[in-house]
Amino acid sequence: MNFLKTLVLLVALALVGAAAFVAAGVYPIGADVPHWPLTERALALLRSRAIETQARGIAVPNLDDPKLLAEGAEHYAAMCTGCHLAPGMTDSELRAGLYPQPPNFSAPGSRIDPAQAFWVIKHGVKLTAMPAWGKTHGDEAIWGLVAFLRRLPQMTPEQYQQATSAAGAHEHHHHDHDDHDEAAGGEPHDADADHGH
Repeated sequence: MNFLKTLVLLVALALVGAAAFVAAGVYPIGADVPHWPLTERALALLRSRAIETQARGIAVPNLDDPKLLAEGAEHYAAMCTGCHLAPGMTDSELRAGLYPQPPNFSAPGSRIDPAQAFWVIKHGVKLTAMPAWGKTHGDEAIWGLVAFLRRLPQMTPEQYQQATSAAGAHEHHHHDHDDHDEAAGGEPHDADADHGH
């Protein structure tokens, strides 16, 4: 019984101490100072386990579909290179100031799990700079990005330029969401105008 009381007291003291620490505002929250090692490990574990669990059961379409790849090239060039780079890029002004550093998907040997990549692109990740692109892009556009990400590490800078130049002939657009909004009874809107793309 005494052990149980002691345990409850210790937990209560830990919670009070944690609350006092948070209220004091002394944690180095700036993106130019790394997390403490324990905090970094805990967040990395939380992030990887949550993504793995929440991506279970996602059905992966045919990622070799040329239409999907072309659309993915278009969206990657317009939305992703500032953080995740492209063949021939070594850094960017935006990426240099991000913490944690986003993965370089153009690095040779980079591999992705398609279902997990789809989930991350669609929903984003808290405590990183990864936005929830599902707010402005439909599932087909997101699968296009996943399809393109699978090919990206094997591309030379010339192949990347060719793929994105061919895709760039079409205006960067956000489709599927207007249809979804109308189906839900909402008014169609121009997502490009709303989000500056």
